[in-house]
Amino acid sequence: MALSLDDIRRLFDEHGPMAYSGEPVTQLQHALQSATLAEAAGASRELIVAALLHDLGHLLNLQGETPSERGIDDLHQYYALPFLRPLFSDAVLEPIRLHVDAKRCLCAIDPTYHARLSADSVRSLQLQGGIFDDGAAQAFLARPYAQDAIALRRWDDQAKDAHRVTPALPYFMEMAASVALTRA
Repeated sequence: MALSLDDIRRLFDEHGPMAYSGEPVTQLQHALQSATLAEAAGASRELIVAALLHDLGHLLNLQGETPSERGIDDLHQYYALPFLRPLFSDAVLEPIRLHVDAKRCLCAIDPTYHARLSADSVRSLQLQGGIFDDGAAQAFLARPYAQDAIALRRWDDQAKDAHRVTPALPYFMEMAASVALTRA
């Protein structure tokens, strides 16, 4: 079943106020901050929309607050893709799909990255397969959209500031409409 832009808006309206896995922000604040950071970095409209929607799987597959504390990997990076595929191109979908593997890669290639992860990100990293070895990191970096996923991952990590001011959801939903393949 495909989601429409209105469905996405409703998901954020209904579940956006939930806490974002042990962080000082809500799901909606995290999404808006990720998109705002992407826009400030000069990302393409597609990558900004990917930043907005990268954790939509959490809103579609509700596992309660901080599922990683209970040993649950909700596979959120994959969960939303079938719902979004009719609506967006790979320029939006692939960074979403790859943003968890981007964390695994960054831990392997950036010696300071792991130390900057939040407690929940460290917990979920283990559930998501742990740090890539050198071969897996190099294979990841060779994939299409890997650099977009790494950029998204870094915005994801920074989008946990309870005081960051962002544009409201309608601003980014208008951007999503502008890159949508269909209004379905």
